[in-house]
This record gives sequence, structure tokens and C-alpha cells, in this order.
Amino acid sequence: MSSSDEFRIERDSLGEMRVPKHALYAAQTQRAVENFPISGIRFPRQFIAALGEVKKAAAQANLELDQLERPVAEAIITASNEVIEGRWDGEFVLDIFQTGSGTSSNMNANEVIASRATQILAQAGDDTRVHPNDDVNMGQSSNDVIPTAMHVAARVAIHTDLIPSLERLRDVLSAKAVEFDDVVKSGRTHLMDATPVRLGQEFGGYAAQVDNSIRRLRLASSELAELALGGTAVGTGTNRLLEFPKAAILHLNEATGFDFVEAANHFEAQGGKDAFVFTSGTLNSLAAALFKIANDIRWLASGPTAGLSEITLPAIQPGSSIMPGKVNPVMSEAMMMVCAQVMGNHLAVTIGGQHGNFELNVMMPVMTHNLLQSIELLTRVCDAFRTRAVEGIGANRARAKELLERNPSIATALNAYIGYDEASNVADEAARSHQSIRAVVKRLGLLGDDQLDEVLNVREMTEPGIPGGGKASGSA
Repeated sequence: MSSSDEFRIERDSLGEMRVPKHALYAAQTQRAVENFPISGIRFPRQFIAALGEVKKAAAQANLELDQLERPVAEAIITASNEVIEGRWDGEFVLDIFQTGSGTSSNMNANEVIASRATQILAQAGDDTRVHPNDDVNMGQSSNDVIPTAMHVAARVAIHTDLIPSLERLRDVLSAKAVEFDDVVKSGRTHLMDATPVRLGQEFGGYAAQVDNSIRRLRLASSELAELALGGTAVGTGTNRLLEFPKAAILHLNEATGFDFVEAANHFEAQGGKDAFVFTSGTLNSLAAALFKIANDIRWLASGPTAGLSEITLPAIQPGSSIMPGKVNPVMSEAMMMVCAQVMGNHLAVTIGGQHGNFELNVMMPVMTHNLLQSIELLTRVCDAFRTRAVEGIGANRARAKELLERNPSIATALNAYIGYDEASNVADEAARSHQSIRAVVKRLGLLGDDQLDEVLNVREMTEPGIPGGGKASGSA
């Protein structure tokens, strides 16, 4: 096949470029394809859809402001809708490691939408050629479009994907907290035996961690509400009508269902990406919480004979290629690996946020990829962890009771009756002799049976206050 059958010639300000014959993109996209053959990682679906939303809103605004002829504007709107729907994802061919402003990706969108809009007009018998810069990019710059699309994509993904996934996980953890409220077990601090807790209290703590993370995400989302659109090249708004950003953002709000606003300060919105770093930090905090929860559950299920084994996990796959019958806490491990990835992504976003050099941040593509990847990974792993692990967790009540009865920290309840020093002696003796606290106290004749029953009520020890209403010792 000859080159003329495979390629067409397109031109930009630097000259001619050979572009795949049937591609909707043109010369500037092709230059970027050839300049950045780096990772093969492309922008995710959410970002491409957000770019489409921005271009659609801009065309609607320019139509209202009499800057575009109606047929051209409507063709751009139709083409943008197709981009939003994912029809042309294969045309968004650029690596995320590219120009730090994302100019190449903005031009990729401009060229695809312009070419498709030209086709739409031609189908109606109109030979107008829609221009990627003059028409699709009217009133805009890559320098305000890309940060705008970043905020839109992240905010939509947080609310439509991540928060619902977290709410489902929180609700199951809360249900487990109720189910396990009767299970009194050893508490642990520094990985060592501590005073009793209820298994339900532990799961209630996990549910609260997730709920607090949801609250923080909503706060971060509010930070993303300010959009850079309207700042154009450097934040001054050159080459756009005064009314353009407000009109475009109103259309963007109608399309997305979110309340976005024009940035209060365009120099901050384009030179800094602090709200994006803050949002990534919130995801990092969420990852730390989920890592703790998954790791605790992994330890609580450890065993079945040489570990804690206070809970049971669903057996969802064989755990060893050599050890028969072995089952591993694989969903906890998957969660922990996702959390590690999110923490690494946050570092890259943090470094990226430092490079707002004067009037423009120059690491926006990698920041966008990392944050959206974190949202997607957390969304998916929370659903998988919930359905394949948490929903099937059971309490091993007999094991919890066994370990609790051997726990020397139960001696803490004796402080108010025999003092800290004597209680310490009891705890040490119980540990040395492998006897229960009750047995040691009875052998030493420190308390009578009735009083001992009252003092060593382990359920009461999981509630605030002094068990049995005893008078606190000064040495406590």
C-alpha cells in the first residue's frame, strides 16, 4: 500500500505533517504523537469527557454571545457530545508525558472536534471548514482549558464514583459493628495485649474512618469548584469576551449538575494547582485510613492456629501452590497495594504542584493522570473489598473469649481496688504462670468472689467509667 493510501498531508505553523488518512486529529496532534512516544499511558475516560464538556460549553457560550454562526456552533456542540459519550476515545492518542501545559491534548480535542464538526456540516450540504483554533478554541487557551477540565473530571469522579463506593463500604462496616457488639475481646496497643474492647467497637471505628474520609472528600470537592476558564493564556483573559467565562460555566453546570464558578483569581488558578494538591492529599489520607482497616482485618483473621483468628474471612481462592488448604487475606493485600499506589501518586501530584512557574503550572498532565487513577483505583478496590471480604466476615467468639481470659491487661480493672502496684504484680504473675487474672487474685486472696465478679466484668470494661463503681486509687 502506498503512503498516499495510508496518510494525508496536514499543515500547521511549523509546516507539513503526514497524518493517518482517516484520523480526525491533524498536524499538531501528530507532532505530539511523534515527540512523546514515552509511556503509552493515555488520559482516562473521565478527562476526555471533561474536555468535551468544556468545548461544548464554550461553543454554547460563543453562540449566545454571537461569536459563532449557529450552524458551526451546533456542529461543534454535536461533535463535543460525541466526545463526551466516548465515541472518539480512539482519537485521543497522546501520552500523558508531554508538554506540561497539556497544550497537545487541548489541540487534540480541538482538532478532533473541528474535523468531526466539519463532517457534520458536510452531511447537511454545508462546505464550511470548522477551524480547531479559531472556532473550537474560541475564547480559550490550553492554559485555562486543561486546569478547568482537571477540576471537572476530578469533581465528577469523586461524587459519581468514589463517594458512593465509600458509602457502601461504610454501611457494611457499620452493620458489622452492630452484629459484633456482643463480642468482647482483647484490645491491643503497640501490638501488645491491652484492656478489653468489643469487636463491634473496632468495626465502628473503621466505619467512622471511612465516614470522616467522605466528609473530607466533600470539602476537597468544594475546593475544585473554582475553574480557570476565562483566564486564557496567562490569567489576564486576553482574546475573550468579558461575558464568556460566566456564560460557559453556566452551561457546564447545567450539563454536569455541579455548581462550578469562575476562579476568584485567575493567576492563582493557572499558576498554582493548590486545590488539586489538596484533593490528592485527601485521597492520600483516605488511603492511609483504608490501609489501616485492611491491615487490621488481615491481622484479626491471621491463623487459623498460630495467629489471632478472632474473625474469619470468606475463602475466595486457594492461597498456595504448594500448601494444601491454605487461604490468604488476598482482598486486604489488594487494598493495601492500591493504597500504596495512591500514596505514590500523591507524591507526584505534590511535586507537580510545586511547578507553577510564574503564570502557569507545567506538570498538569501527570497530575491529572495520577489523581484520576487514584480515584478509580480506590473506587474499584473499595467495592471489591466490601463484596469479597467485609460482607462475609464472621466473628470467632470462642477464640476471642479464649484470648481475653489469658490477657494480663485485665488487671487494669483492679487498680481502683488494690492499687496500681499490686495490680502490676498480679499481671506479672498471671503472665509468668499462664494463669488467668481471676485465678491469681483468688489464689492470693486479694478480693472475694462476689467482688471479683463485679470487678472483672469485661463487658463493663469496654464502657466509660470505673467498673463496679469502685473508688479510684491515687496510684491509678
